[in-house]
Amino acid sequence: MMKQSKQRNAILDYLRSTNSHPTADTIYENVRKKIPNISLGTVYRNLNMLAETGEILRLVCGGSSDRYDGFTKPHYHFLCRECGSVSDLEMASLDHIDVIAGAGFTGTVEGHFAYFYGVCPACLRQEDTP
Repeated sequence: MMKQSKQRNAILDYLRSTNSHPTADTIYENVRKKIPNISLGTVYRNLNMLAETGEILRLVCGGSSDRYDGFTKPHYHFLCRECGSVSDLEMASLDHIDVIAGAGFTGTVEGHFAYFYGVCPACLRQEDTP
């Protein structure tokens, strides 16, 4: 169990209060409103610890900055290739792909991560606007 700290609790509280999947910089800017003297390094260290212990999710989004999610129950994410936004997808679990993946594999498949990508509704509306 990780020792409690004011900074870590503030980061966790912020992440659990939003569904925007913020970057470390966005988390830093928001947590500074409560703890003005917090450093960006402290935010990064705490995000790493929280992700390693499974208290938050780190979303590795390819060429852009990692995003963070305070909702750790299994769910899927959508990444917009136009604006870079990350959103939750409301959909049934794909746990059956673990069985499919394990069928031709001599090891043990214990789970999966899946990101879906394309164009978000806001960007589609912009494309449709002349």
